[in-house]
Amino acid sequence: MIGVIVRPEQKAIVGEFFELFKTPWEFHRPGRFYDVVLAAGELPEVKTKLLIIYSSERIAFDGSNRLETGSKLNRGSLIWDDKNVPLYRGLLPFVTYAEGVSCLASRAGSAGVVFSEQNPRVIRAGFSLFEEVAFLVGEGQPVEQAQIPTLDLHIDILRRWILRAGISLVEIGPSPAGYEFTVCLTHDIDFTGIRNHRFDHSMWGFVYRAGAGSILNLVRGRISPARLFQNWRAVASLPFVYLGWARDFWAPFAWYLEAEKELPATYFLIPFKKRAGEKVPGRRAARRAAQYDVSELSDWTEVLLRSGCEIGVHGIDAWHSAERGREELGRVSGATGNQQTGIRMHWLLRDELTAATLEQAGFSYDSTVGYNEAVGYRAGTKQVYRSPGAEKMLELPLHIQDGALFFPQRMNLSECNAAEVCQRMIDNARKSGGVLTVLWHDRSHGPERFWGDFYLGLIKSLRELKVWFATGSQAVDWFRTRRGVRFEVDESLGDTDIQIHSEQVEIHPPLSIRIYRPERPGEHGGARVLASFAEIPWTGESPKYVALEIAARSELASGIPL
Repeated sequence: MIGVIVRPEQKAIVGEFFELFKTPWEFHRPGRFYDVVLAAGELPEVKTKLLIIYSSERIAFDGSNRLETGSKLNRGSLIWDDKNVPLYRGLLPFVTYAEGVSCLASRAGSAGVVFSEQNPRVIRAGFSLFEEVAFLVGEGQPVEQAQIPTLDLHIDILRRWILRAGISLVEIGPSPAGYEFTVCLTHDIDFTGIRNHRFDHSMWGFVYRAGAGSILNLVRGRISPARLFQNWRAVASLPFVYLGWARDFWAPFAWYLEAEKELPATYFLIPFKKRAGEKVPGRRAARRAAQYDVSELSDWTEVLLRSGCEIGVHGIDAWHSAERGREELGRVSGATGNQQTGIRMHWLLRDELTAATLEQAGFSYDSTVGYNEAVGYRAGTKQVYRSPGAEKMLELPLHIQDGALFFPQRMNLSECNAAEVCQRMIDNARKSGGVLTVLWHDRSHGPERFWGDFYLGLIKSLRELKVWFATGSQAVDWFRTRRGVRFEVDESLGDTDIQIHSEQVEIHPPLSIRIYRPERPGEHGGARVLASFAEIPWTGESPKYVALEIAARSELASGIPL
């Protein structure tokens, strides 16, 4: 059990942190013994095996333990497992620490010092964990740090500190039992065909890019002669497409259903035609209006739903108006018959009030938090979480987007470089679990973009892994169930017997109860034995008993090193 000591205004973000690091915890009760105590700043007397003090300010502990600090930095970065972990709320580096040993590095000095000879063992961290978490799930990371899963790395640091102290740990993992991570394939449908665009900016832009623009891309080595010919042929076919004599090469649904055969996907559809929306930034705000609305797609919505796919709202004004949000939700729910509907805002528009506004409008989840100009982790995590301002609505973060990878004004990557970036994100997901949310737009598979082959390759590589493919609602509902799990410790048995309760008793795919075996010294002076965990699938039968001390010593817990 972890006991937490924080200021009253930090309690909400502490609760959210421990929905992501799903392990037994409570706010510290004086006089009670805890395996671990986390303290933000100065602290009273505690009974514990491991005390971790987080603060980016100098405190009395530093002087009494001969810790010399450098000047506080407004921002900094940690070095953890050869990765840079950015800090956004300040770093107090430790310059000398005569009685301790550095356990966390930074470019400015030590960011964490362990006093292992004390009783209890103490780790002094020179940053404020919960302030960092609040920044990540609130404001989000700047695009320069987009590809760092910062919040997930903070969880990893804390978990490893606990295990290195020789303390066993139980956790409900962020992926279903038997799966490395979850994948959500999503599509923002801005266009349903070029037939809807006659002599407007979309048509003329296509003609230019597929015509003269293709010659420039051929010279730059970005497309092949075969692609050039395909683009020119598409331009030449436009009159026949408008007459209905040729296939509409922007039509998205049949292509995606074939590409994702037997996989569920989530389609975010525009509720109203020719609405650009209000409060839209930029000179080209009028171009945000779509030339279709969901009511015109009744045949396709039936096909998508029969195929196991989900239909959500591609919102127009819901991000700033609950009234407009209810109108947009009603429009799509009326077309699908599903009242539990998620949303992703068109152009990813949002502000600090958006989460509360969308919840008030009645959406079950949002999937807007991501980047237009990059791929990565805006909130620093692959987990579904709750944004500040929301009480029940959850956020399914967006990670990989086609336009961000390939548009010249954005990352402008070659397919080879894009594959490397995506593979790093897949590797991150395999290591720490969570959800990898992928967005491929409606016309990306056809001329003049031709990003379809890359998408097929991405799906193929994901199919080869132990991945749960889920719709947005399925992934969010699974995390909602995980968030509803409660831990109870049987104090009569010395804090080693834990009951795990769930209100839901039909959890599919099952939750993963992970029993961590801590690091320990090697026998006869050999190398240290790394921490490892055993996984116990659990479908919600209640209560589930976990005896930490027995499990930590069992052979079951020796197979998966961290």
